[in-house]
Amino acid sequence: MERKVVVVEDDINIAELLRIYLEKDGFAVTVSHDGAEGLRLAEELKPDLVMLDIMLPGMDGWQVCKRLRQTSKVPIIMLTAKGETEDKVQGLEMGADDYIVKPFEVKELLARIHAVLRRTGEEAPQQGKKLTFDKLVINLDSYELIVDGKKIDTPPKEMELLYHLAATPNRVYTRNQLLDEVWGFDYFGDSRTVDVHIKRLREKLEGVSDQWELKTVWGVGYKFMTENA
Repeated sequence: MERKVVVVEDDINIAELLRIYLEKDGFAVTVSHDGAEGLRLAEELKPDLVMLDIMLPGMDGWQVCKRLRQTSKVPIIMLTAKGETEDKVQGLEMGADDYIVKPFEVKELLARIHAVLRRTGEEAPQQGKKLTFDKLVINLDSYELIVDGKKIDTPPKEMELLYHLAATPNRVYTRNQLLDEVWGFDYFGDSRTVDVHIKRLREKLEGVSDQWELKTVWGVGYKFMTENA
């Protein structure tokens, strides 16, 4: 059965972008461009998730969230251009489950959606996306990275890149291959994006184990090198 999402967003272009990507990911999407109508749709349709902009005409996102929480435990993700800590705290205190700042990367947004649905019990975790090495666990089901027994805060894109490399140990990937396979064919960045993410991953991983290594293959790209693969 399709999972239902109500998107309440007054920017028509952003709302349409969200609809396209959510439907592609298997959701049934209903869009509203103002708060009062969005609240009505959320109450009537009883969706699995509400994506809620803050700056809405009429009833703003804070009011919609507060009203929804009076009658419903539906997962709510606040979507806004505001990034101040106070706004995040206010949204979470009002009962929102997550808070995403525009502009956002679609793959990260989808990852956060699935994470919220898993946390709230609306989605069973997918199986088979967990890799284990010496002192390292890469769990793409829960988007968790465990290094030497400690959970390391890692952005979704770094998780996806590391998982992609580690899923085929000792295979060398060019930067363009990683852009295509991890970021997607419609990504307009350049190869330096890969370099930056690799650098950040190395800061988390270097020196942890002598049984594996995130290695640069000069003139080609990168690989996750292990002794046992």
